[in-house]
Amino acid sequence: MSLPPALLVAGPTASGKSALALDLAERLDGTIINADSMQVYAELRVLTARPTPEDEARVPHRLYGIRPAARPGSAAWWCGQALGAMAEARTGNRLPILTGGTGLYFAALTQGLSEIPDPGAEARAEARTLLAERGAAALHARLAAEDPATAARLNPNDSQRIARAWEVWRGTGSGLAAWQEKLGPPAATPPWRFTAILLDPPREVLRAAIAARFQAMLQQGAIEEVRALLAQHLAASLPAMRAHGVPELSAYLRRELSLEDAGRRTELVTGQYTKRQATWFRHHPLAERMHTIHARYAGLAQFSERNLADIISFVRSPG
Repeated sequence: MSLPPALLVAGPTASGKSALALDLAERLDGTIINADSMQVYAELRVLTARPTPEDEARVPHRLYGIRPAARPGSAAWWCGQALGAMAEARTGNRLPILTGGTGLYFAALTQGLSEIPDPGAEARAEARTLLAERGAAALHARLAAEDPATAARLNPNDSQRIARAWEVWRGTGSGLAAWQEKLGPPAATPPWRFTAILLDPPREVLRAAIAARFQAMLQQGAIEEVRALLAQHLAASLPAMRAHGVPELSAYLRRELSLEDAGRRTELVTGQYTKRQATWFRHHPLAERMHTIHARYAGLAQFSERNLADIISFVRSPG
């Protein structure tokens, strides 16, 4: 049986993914599906550089701003939403184009997820409390004492994954690494054919783009967006409260940082994150088949005719 095609547009923050996805969607009759863990939150339009209303009017967009910041998303939740949006696109004879910078989402979609039992609300609450009170590094140290196999796989500063690992260990009695071993290979991957485009600009190009983007966000209302988010009095451990720019501008609003310092810190943490993103995508199982652009995307003229021909051939292939 032939499988329908789906296109992934991947790369680090500020590399131009959204612009490329939009150009390709217009050329290939596509539906753009969000694959960024922060762009799902309704309250974060400016700080996550979500597509503008004008862009959304050009082609169908799905999974942007669909979840309140008070309700954390997950790879499993997103995967279910994405598969639904992909099926909807196929029904309308449109190409699903998934774009974003969250590597875990792409892995969940293309490789499947293991079914780990729900650790429960009590374990989740404990993980969030410990993270808020002690910080990621301290919680990672505690995890290493209780579940060293899982802790060894995690960056001590990766607060979201450390909290997830802690709640699984506390709520199920086994660590993530142990569960993955017990469950064996992930569930069957979705019935789609995938190909991918990777935007991989030089570090200095990304740094300049990140700085310019932060200044543009200030002009577009980023401070007001953070002020409105703070008015909800949400837990600091929630993913939306850790989006790049939110902690820094929160500190500015509390008069703990100058706006200039808040900008510098935002640019620094965003730059560090883009380095991790680029490394992850280069080692993704799709990497060998990725069409790579070693520049910040600035228009289809920059996308080689050979790459475009390959993508069109992939889309039109019977599978």
